[in-house]
Amino acid sequence: MRTRAFGTTGLSVTPLGFGAMHLNDGRISEAEAGRLLNEVLDAGVNLIDTARGYGLSEERIGRHLSHRRQDFLLSTKVGYGIPGVPDWTYDCIMAGVEAALVRMRCERLDIVHLHSCPLQVLEEGQVITALEDCARAGKLRVVAHSGDNAELDFAIQSGRFASVQTSISLCDQSNLGERLSALQVRGLGVIAKRPIAGAVWQQAQRPGAHAEGQYWDRWQAMELKHPPGDESWNEVALRFTAHWPGVASSIVGTRQLAHLKQNLAWVEKGPLPAEQLDQLRAAYQRHDRDWRGLI
Repeated sequence: MRTRAFGTTGLSVTPLGFGAMHLNDGRISEAEAGRLLNEVLDAGVNLIDTARGYGLSEERIGRHLSHRRQDFLLSTKVGYGIPGVPDWTYDCIMAGVEAALVRMRCERLDIVHLHSCPLQVLEEGQVITALEDCARAGKLRVVAHSGDNAELDFAIQSGRFASVQTSISLCDQSNLGERLSALQVRGLGVIAKRPIAGAVWQQAQRPGAHAEGQYWDRWQAMELKHPPGDESWNEVALRFTAHWPGVASSIVGTRQLAHLKQNLAWVEKGPLPAEQLDQLRAAYQRHDRDWRGLI
């Protein structure tokens, strides 16, 4: 795949990234995890995204991809889960970065996010200082924030982050417009999470999970019965997000290589026609004032 500039960080990312949360599934054997991760890189994807909260994910990335570290950019998230250290403290961030380095068997991480950090903690600033100190020590390259709403606004305005990961999809368009424009003006790299909104159009009933349930409600309200072209909704959704101006990469997780290759083929078809984009934006904007990004 062709790559795009990741803001002004000096990094370049593929429009489709791999979300590694599924690697925490104990039903996936080590052999299957290793095969999938290497196939992701072989397919041309150069961004792998994980988090401390994704259980086995970081360890499996280290176990199966450390020998190919130069072939991809590694993104993770910290802020919690260090035994004996209070969450969302300077020490927790420092220890979280160290733990990620050990788990993923590398000397430096490319992108490290504060993972849905509470606004008050962001405003106090010590967790950001911790990431900055790690960057100065050569342990990470890009200080980043993952989140939405007021927390995202703070991250943009603070001038202390070089990239963000945030919700952008057909069912979550609140960050399009002023926020995305501000991110572009400030030169931040943008990673879109949940770009296909859990494929809620495939669900006959409201999903029980919080995010997917919210997206299902929004999808029903948008009243989009058929895709505006001949494509499937999955394709429309992925191309909508992956090619929105200002989005550097869209993270999609899967356990099956065939799905990954299909996603790649869709992204490589390029952006949707302007008429389709207008229809999709109009359907969302009828309700946009009542909808917020989902953590």
